[in-house]
This record gives sequence, structure tokens and C-alpha cells, in this order.
Amino acid sequence: MEHLPVEVIGHILSHISSAREVVLASMTCRKWREAFCKHLRVLSFDSLDWEGYENFTTSQIEILISRIIFQTTGLQSLLIRLYDDYWCSASVVVSWLLYTRTSLRELDYDCSTNPDLNIVDFCRTQKLEKLTLAHALIEHIDPNRHRFTTLRSLSLGYLQISEVDLSLLLTACPELESLELIGLDFSGPPVEVSAPNLSRFYMEFIVLDKLILKASLAEITMHNVGMQHLEFCGLAENLVTINFNNFRIPQAEFYRLISKSLKLRTLRLWDVVFDAGTKAVDLGTIAMCCPQLSLLSLSCDGLDGQLLPYCLLASGRFDNVVCLKVGWSNTLKDEFVDLVERLLGRCPRIMKLTVDGRISGVDYKDCQVLARFNNAIFRTVKKYIHVDVQFEYR
Repeated sequence: MEHLPVEVIGHILSHISSAREVVLASMTCRKWREAFCKHLRVLSFDSLDWEGYENFTTSQIEILISRIIFQTTGLQSLLIRLYDDYWCSASVVVSWLLYTRTSLRELDYDCSTNPDLNIVDFCRTQKLEKLTLAHALIEHIDPNRHRFTTLRSLSLGYLQISEVDLSLLLTACPELESLELIGLDFSGPPVEVSAPNLSRFYMEFIVLDKLILKASLAEITMHNVGMQHLEFCGLAENLVTINFNNFRIPQAEFYRLISKSLKLRTLRLWDVVFDAGTKAVDLGTIAMCCPQLSLLSLSCDGLDGQLLPYCLLASGRFDNVVCLKVGWSNTLKDEFVDLVERLLGRCPRIMKLTVDGRISGVDYKDCQVLARFNNAIFRTVKKYIHVDVQFEYR
């Protein structure tokens, strides 16, 4: 080990990342200490990694983080996640961000401050490529002053930002490729997401009136999202993955999106609810509009515990589907096996079947339903001996 160059040692320490473990490792000898100070590139302060974290005062945590950061030079990735009820001094957090801004490429920040800190004023760098922010404040965005010319990935979670500031922030990120919005409160005007290079969009735990997407997306994920209107103004022809989980969407806008997704390869519809009381899903339309589909995942129960109907005409076939996942989230119904058998018959190239289900109880009736289901599903899959069948019960 004594013959390793300090650059290599710095690379090793960067793979440890956890600040506590990095500091302990750097105490091995003077050479490792030098590597820590001059060649460390990744550093992580996560309160979940600290034994006895709850015994520290806020002041002690600030001093500890400051001492470690200020001994390094050239950090490229910095993670600061302080949970519980710790509120750091805004001036101290600013000193961390300003010290690292010239070299930082990735910043993951989840830390409450007193007073509130407009975080984007201090995390602008010439090299920043990935930015993850949570429990912070973003306001008064000026695209001429807040420029993120190299940023490619942005994640905003459980923080304060208006619809207007979000739109302006995206304007300031011309190279943005991935966007995540989690747990944000939108109660005003329509939310507009416009980014010329955006290819991945993820939204979770959000309720809003209208979402306007102006991007040529390859992947879109909606998880626990409700909206009245979805306006897709980008090129849906580039969509490869659609993942809707516990998502409420107008039926007409869903099929409008599907009709343009000619290159779609992965479609997940799990607990999707349409407006106007309509629950039936037209799989025939999906099969016709998405000829390249190879992975199909369907939840087969509605919000009232009834089997969700899937309409599939005799001519409807998924010729390229090789992976099929079906399941239920609420109650297992006897008719579920019939649906699985119909779907298998429409997937001539099927190679893998996954059954994902939630077992609601252990009483006699539930056990009877599950026993009938297991017997029926085994009789069905015997006809498809080449198919790999997996069961995922929860």
C-alpha cells in the first residue's frame, strides 16, 4: 500500500464517500491524509450514516462539516442530508457552497436553514451537471443571473417553488436532460415544463390542475399524481417508456398520448384511473399504436375492488411483447386468471410472466380465493412451458 500514488489513494477514498469513513481512513498515515486533502473528489454527509447523530447539537454538526469540507480541495460531488429537526445557520451553509462551487459537478442538498436560504443563489457553478434539492427555498429566479449552462439532471423534492419560478429555472438550464418533481405544492396557474433536450421526466406525490409538457421525452413516469389536464406539446414519437402508477388522467388525453407513441417499448399501467367514471382500458388501441412494445405491465383492479376491464378485440395482438407483468393492488378476483389467459394468447413471443399481487388477509375466504387462483394459474401456464413464470406476493 505504501507504493500507491496519492492520486490512486484519493480515488479509493472517493469511492468510500461517507464523510465519517473517509476521515477514519485518512488517518491511516500521512500519505493518506495528503490524498484526503488534495485528491478527494466525493464526500457525503448523511445523518443516517452517523452513529449517535441524535446526540449532536446543530452547532456541533456545523463545525464538524465545516472542518472536513475546508480541508479538501477540488471536490466534485457533495451530498449534505441532515434530517430530524436540525436547522443549520444559513451563513454556514453558504460558506460550504461557496467554498466548493468552482469544482463541484454534483450537489445533493437536503438541509433546512434559519433563516430560509434561496439555494439557487449559491449553487451555481461552471461545472455543475447534477443538482438534487429538497426542503429548501427557490424564489426570484432570473434566467440572466441564475444560469446553469452545464446542468443535465435536476431533482426538486418537498421544497418551496412557484409555477413561474419553476418555468424560469428550466429556462436557465438549456442542457437539461432529466427532471424530477417530488412532493411540490402547485395550486396556481398551469405548470409548464419546457426544455429542448429533456428526455426523462419523473413526477411523484403531486396534485395539480394542468401540466403542459414541451419536450421530446423518451421516458415519462407519474407516481401518485392527479391532474385535470395533460397537454403534451413535445414529440411523443420519441417516447420509449411510459410508467403510470396510481395516476389520475383524462381518458382522451391518455389515448392521445398513446396514439403518438409509435416507438414505445415499455408500458406500465398500475392503478390508473380515468375521468368521467370510465375504467375500461382499450388494449386493442394500445397494441395497434405501439407495435414495438416489448414490456407490458398491468394492474387488474379498480378503486372499488372490482376487476378492471381490459378491452381487447380478436384482432388485437402484442407481437413483440416478451415480458408481461400482471397483478392486483386491492382484492384478488376469480376472473383474474381468465384475463391472464387472454393476454398470454395475444403475446405470441412471450418469454416471461410475472404475477404481482397483494394478499389482503389470512382468513378462510382469502385462503380459498388464493388456492383457487394458484391452481388455475398453474393449469394456464402449463400451456406455455417455454415461459418463465414468477410470483411476487406482498
